[in-house]
Amino acid sequence: MTGTDEPFITAVKPLVDAMGGELLPPDEAGPDDVVLAWEGADVVAVRLPQLADSLDHILAAMERKQGRPLADLDRKAKQEVVRILEARGAFSVRHGVETVAGALGVSRFTVYNYLNREKDS
Repeated sequence: MTGTDEPFITAVKPLVDAMGGELLPPDEAGPDDVVLAWEGADVVAVRLPQLADSLDHILAAMERKQGRPLADLDRKAKQEVVRILEARGAFSVRHGVETVAGALGVSRFTVYNYLNREKDS
């Protein structure tokens, strides 16, 4: 990665950070990493997180956005969090419901109720 690559790397870094990924030099890319090229040259590799790590990263980002622990939110706000997480595929991850329930400070049953409420609307 050279100094001339910096604008490209600076541009993609917020996206990679939001996904919980990691930037690497392209020559250190593994078979599951994504190498990004600019103007015909490999510039940077992106190591994507495992799905379970992504959920933890998403939950942490939601807490930062709310400015407080998700468990401290009121019921309506927790329902909105569940709606957003469902749209992002959080419940397709193994133990997703349990992870979200723990972060929200509610039971798995409550998370399922929030999910069913969305489907009934």
